[in-house]
Amino acid sequence: MKATPFEFRFRVLIALLLYVIGFWAPWTRYGNVGPDTTTWLALSTTLANQQWLTVNQATLLVTWVAIVFVFAGAALRIWGAACLGSSVVQSAQMQGGRVVASGPYRFVRNPLYLGTWMFSSGVSILMPPSGAIVFLLATFLFYSRLILGEEHYLTAQLGASYIEYSRRVPRIVPSLRPRLAASGLRAQWLQAFLGEAFTSAFACCLAALAWDYNAHLLLRCLLICFGLSLVARAALPKPQMAGH
Repeated sequence: MKATPFEFRFRVLIALLLYVIGFWAPWTRYGNVGPDTTTWLALSTTLANQQWLTVNQATLLVTWVAIVFVFAGAALRIWGAACLGSSVVQSAQMQGGRVVASGPYRFVRNPLYLGTWMFSSGVSILMPPSGAIVFLLATFLFYSRLILGEEHYLTAQLGASYIEYSRRVPRIVPSLRPRLAASGLRAQWLQAFLGEAFTSAFACCLAALAWDYNAHLLLRCLLICFGLSLVARAALPKPQMAGH
């Protein structure tokens, strides 16, 4: 089922709400459901209890996996935004001027949403285990709806050109090789870094501070990065052209 225009317009607020639910996990705070711990500790302990790794090794593994996911998600979003244009990415309305066959869009149709899922997976280690599960499932469902909504819109706007693009380029699992020739669009890297300040800044914070294993500190960093990203987005120009 595809997302409504309301969901697309307020997608940032809805995503923020999902983060709040994941970190807050009210059922654990008020319903005594599940332990009061983080997914970070729970995963590390589970791996150690299986005697596959020592506690230190398991903690290092979970930490590195989270960092890789957060950095990969941030990089994919920056790359996609640079090719698409951050002003288009941040627009409250769907844009459908033409098919963009450049950068990550030659490998996968939805690099921004794929990057979001990867980033979200890394951040979820800071949440309570049940909160992380609810957050990741809700995030997957919400962005799947957005993907279906955008594809419906782009098919209606672009017709045969987008249908052919969809036939050749996978929706969410990237191809190992480009499926289309590069379109030659000029990447807008400065706009991309401004528009993706949240993901890139938190990736750097996680890489620098994760080794203290202080989830509360990293949560504060997450909030600061989100606040800074709002300031950075205000510097973005208004959309000048539509695009996929």
